[in-house]
Formats: sequence, structure tokens, C-alpha cells
Amino acid sequence: MSRLLIIDGHAYAYRAFYAIRDLRNPQGQPTNAIYGFLKMLEKMRLAIKPTHLVAVWDGGLSSERMAALPEYKANRPEMPEDLRPQLDQIAECLDALGVSRFSAAGVEADDYIGCLARQAAAVGWNVVVASADKDFMQLVSDGVGLLNPNDKKGIVWGRDQVYAKAGVAPEQIADWLALMGDSVDNIAGVPGVGAKTAAALLQQFGSIEVMFARLTEVKSEKMRAVLKASEAIVRRNQRLVELSSVACDFVPDQLLTRPVDVVKLSGLYENFGFNGLLATLKSQSPQQAELI
Repeated sequence: MSRLLIIDGHAYAYRAFYAIRDLRNPQGQPTNAIYGFLKMLEKMRLAIKPTHLVAVWDGGLSSERMAALPEYKANRPEMPEDLRPQLDQIAECLDALGVSRFSAAGVEADDYIGCLARQAAAVGWNVVVASADKDFMQLVSDGVGLLNPNDKKGIVWGRDQVYAKAGVAPEQIADWLALMGDSVDNIAGVPGVGAKTAAALLQQFGSIEVMFARLTEVKSEKMRAVLKASEAIVRRNQRLVELSSVACDFVPDQLLTRPVDVVKLSGLYENFGFNGLLATLKSQSPQQAELI
């Protein structure tokens, strides 16, 4: 069976950057994010053993979401200056490793990942999305799993793990987020409604649609009043947190990993001062080592 690993590029680059506090090449340029990203990529490939692989990067904020909520993601700090140049260098490494990557202006990585994962699953592929972003829990199905780097067990999440984490099924995740909001994306939820309360409401009613149609069945008078007053916010939040339908080209051959460009990759490793990775590369490619 074909197995596609989709990596949330920016999420892993940030994770690598903060996991390794200071690493520089012989010229003094920062390389911590590059090294950490490469090591995490190697670990994921060994664990998942994908037949196909792609790293997806943010291309900017969705114009539709910005129109619905101008403050969308406005709380996020600027990218650290030492990280910015490393993104292009990670891209160079991916190219040399033969790993596909995608980014398009105005397309959020989440939406493209959602499109790609659903298309691949629809033709019978097994898909694993690598990210700690809770938005991706809404993708989990028989064909799509989630590799959460925050889970030290290293297992691929299915429906049971999503329910254990959120208290709702994957198909209820968007409604769960719409009720409680998402502080990471600067989306305010219903006042007084956190993860447990949102889950309890969805366990009782199944969906936001049914909840608002049967609002009189909410036991707490105070909660009924808050939900009624917040209906417009919740409806807006649904549009913000659902993975949008974007155009994505599902071309299996483009997702296959290509042969490693040993000469190019060794040059990058040497420039970064990654002596251990360089030695491993040479040992794995003895026939091409003489070209290095």
C-alpha cells in the first residue's frame, strides 16, 4: 500500500529552532533549525517508512479568513531573524534529499495538507500528517493518521487518540474548536467555554447545528444565555477553523522521493559543519563518495 507522509514544514522548522538553542557553522551562521529539521525528518522516515513524502510550507494567510476576522493570527510574533535564512537552506537540503515540497502565495499549509490528505486517502492510500497542530485532528479517519511530535510514544494517532485528547470524534473537531476558540490563531470562543465544556456539549448534541436547534435543552440557564448571545461568533469560527477547500494537485509521481544528490548534499553538509551527517552520507553512498 502507498503511504504518504505529509510534513507541516514551518511547524517543524520552528520546533527544531527552539529545540536546539545555538548551533552555527564555521562562518558563524545559525544552523540549529536546519540540523534539527534534518534529524526529525530522518526519525520520521525510519518510523513511518513512507513510499511518498512532501513537506508543505505556509504561503501566507487565507484572504477569506482575514476578511472574516482581521485579527486572525495577529498575535503571532515575528519570525526570529536567525530562523528566516535557514528556511531557504532547509529547502535546499530537501531538494538534495529528493524530497518534494510545496508552497504557494496566499495558501495556508493547513488547507493544502487537508486537500492532499483527503485526495490520497480517497484513492486508498495510507496518509500520515506530521504536526502538533490540533486543527489536523479533524482529518483523522481510517485512511489518515496524525503523527504528533508532542506525543512521546511516537504512535500514529487514530480516532481513539483524538477522542482521548479532545473528548470528541474527528468529525466534531471543527465544532469543538469553534465553541472554545483557538488562542494560537487569535480566535476567541464562547466566554466560559473551554475544551471540556465544548466536548460535553458536543457529546450531548452531536453538532453545533443540533445544539442551536435544541438550545432549550442546555441545563444551565447561564450557559444557554451565553450560547445564544455567541451564536454569530460560533458560526464565524466554524468558517475559520475548518480546513478550507483549496486547489491541490494530487500527482503521485511527484510525491515519490527521488535519488539523493550526494554531491549537492555533501556540499551543504560541509558548509553547515555537519560532520557527522557528512560521514554518514559518505558511508551510505560509497560508490559516489569519491565524487565528494
